[in-house]
Amino acid sequence: MKYFLILAIAAMLPCGLAAQDSSQSQLPTAPSASKFPPHPTQTASPAGQPSAASTSPPAPAQNATPAQNNGQNGGTPPAAKGTALANSGGANTSGASEAGDDVPIIRKRVNEVNVVFTVTDKRDHFVKDLTQADFHVLDDNKPGLIDSFSHETNLPLRVGLLIDASNSVRDRFKFEQESAIEFLNQIIRPNYDKAFVIGFDTTPEVTQDFTDNTEELSHGVRMLRPGGGTALYDAVYFACRDKLMKADRGVLATRRAIILLSDGEDNQSRVSREEAIEMAQRAEVIIYTISTNTSGMKLRGDKVLQRFADETGGKAFFPFKIEDVANAFTEISDELRSQYAISYKPADFLADGKYRSIQIIADNRKYHVRARKGYYAPTQ
Repeated sequence: MKYFLILAIAAMLPCGLAAQDSSQSQLPTAPSASKFPPHPTQTASPAGQPSAASTSPPAPAQNATPAQNNGQNGGTPPAAKGTALANSGGANTSGASEAGDDVPIIRKRVNEVNVVFTVTDKRDHFVKDLTQADFHVLDDNKPGLIDSFSHETNLPLRVGLLIDASNSVRDRFKFEQESAIEFLNQIIRPNYDKAFVIGFDTTPEVTQDFTDNTEELSHGVRMLRPGGGTALYDAVYFACRDKLMKADRGVLATRRAIILLSDGEDNQSRVSREEAIEMAQRAEVIIYTISTNTSGMKLRGDKVLQRFADETGGKAFFPFKIEDVANAFTEISDELRSQYAISYKPADFLADGKYRSIQIIADNRKYHVRARKGYYAPTQ
């Protein structure tokens, strides 16, 4: 009898191992076409979706398949061609429901690009009184046709506060927490704006999900404790794809931003820096970075933070004195209320999934425009 029992257990072991391998293969990955070909029709949701609080999502795996990409199209990695997201979609013009049955649904693709940008003068002061006539747009170095122009001072904000909680930022962690809390108290308007808090060391952890309650956000910040390695790229990737990209999608026009406090060093991520930037562009997220480097010199990590800001139209801050951290938060708060938005149609748009550069140029050369560098065209 014991002999037959042992044989039965041995026969069941391969099934259990196969099930374990299957669950591990469901980890999400980045959409870069340098590793995977584009699969525009796949919409599988990744495993490990976060809960409202104290959630540690699985980091993206390097060897997963495009079916785990949450429906993102592939694209050339931004190291070669840049990063971004094309604002286009299908409009149901028949009035029929999505269920369809036998009723034909007519869809029209809207080839329009939306860009939020900031204008400053030579003293780095915000310029808030310009009009559409003061700008022109180049899309892939060809003039774009401007459809609309507005002063974006009042759109609802969707803000992700990402705080590096690794051992490398321990020196002034407490002060940075309090500065972040003060920033949230200033920027979040009840019943209008929303924010979430993510702390990251070896993995990103949501300590407070989207809310307009500043007390809950403050609690989420104070829950963080420094310790462990640094998975900076995974945290940015996760915040853009799993939080900001899905926020109010198709329901409400919002401005999406990440405020990232870190020294810029990464030693744990499974996605690359360029894949994280690519996802930020696809999610239309502006990234503001605040360096926690206390050496008094710009180090390698500071260059990483600068690249995140430059590619997404944000700004990098390097507060060498501890008091300057609060000043950086104040400037970000002011900028989020001092922006413009422009919508335009490219001259020779092709739905080929390729990267296209964006240049918004002020006719007056004394003004400097900060905007994201480009976008990926949609695919048919």
